[in-house]
Amino acid sequence: MKAIAYSIRPQEKELLALANGKKHDLTLISNELNAYTVSYALGKEVVIVSPQDRLDRTILRALKSAGIKHIITRSQTTTHIDLHVATHLGLKVANAPDDDSSTAGIAYQTIRNLSAWEAGKCVGRACCCQHTCEVAEKRGNQTTEAKRSGYGS
Repeated sequence: MKAIAYSIRPQEKELLALANGKKHDLTLISNELNAYTVSYALGKEVVIVSPQDRLDRTILRALKSAGIKHIITRSQTTTHIDLHVATHLGLKVANAPDDDSSTAGIAYQTIRNLSAWEAGKCVGRACCCQHTCEVAEKRGNQTTEAKRSGYGS
């Protein structure tokens, strides 16, 4: 997949490159994602952001207009992304949910998300799609089934 990663720190560059192993076409820049730098995403499918990058309605609309389909945050939290707007625009969002929140761990989680999307698969626990995908539906059905059978209450 063609992806651009914003707000990359020097120590992240090498780790992302190692985790990627030349699987994906990555552009790594130190610039933050904002109204002036969103144009760098033209021609890409995915933006990779840091928790310091704020993805509000305006930025999300600009990313959608630039052709972006997927967003990965290099963090466990998604409070810096307006998930409601992202969902409304049809943008898929993933985070780095694993307990290993080291720079290396996040780099590998990021590449794993890219590879899953490239293969047409869901990113599993990393999915932040606001319950609009089939995985969320399956989770809901499993929760409903568990409650019916007395588990998961």
